Amino acid sequence: MLAGLASIAGRAAGSGSFLMCNLLRALPTTSTANLHTSAPAMRNNLLQYMHENGMPKRKARKADKSPITGYNTIRGIVLKTVIRHPKKPNSGNRKCAIVKLSNGNEVCAYIPGVGHNLQEHSQVVVKGGRRRDLISVRANILRGKLDCAPAGGKK
Repeated sequence: MLAGLASIAGRAAGSGSFLMCNLLRALPTTSTANLHTSAPAMRNNLLQYMHENGMPKRKARKADKSPITGYNTIRGIVLKTVIRHPKKPNSGNRKCAIVKLSNGNEVCAYIPGVGHNLQEHSQVVVKGGRRRDLISVRANILRGKLDCAPAGGKK
């Protein structure tokens, strides 16, 4: 019976399985004795419910994906230094580090400047902010704090 209601809900809403599942979940729980089983009756029940209560609300997406939310800077330990390659049209090797933060999250952080002295188990200070040309890099390491040496730069 629910399969028939589902097919009618799909035709009535016309917008795919996500909406159909929400409509079925939103229906009030009633005994099967009260619910008519004919297709037109089920369609009328569904349309009447939609007319009274409106469309079911969609779940809002989580806007902030950063694990550093709520902190200006946070301390972490370098698990591994990695080299990332940027998206088109940029090229070159960008130095990054996988850092385990003190709140338990792991994040890939960009190491700015020319050269670095970071290795496994180095303690670093990480601030938020993503690198637009690097995929999944959503943090930056602060140079000159804890075990990370200040940026050398070009001589």
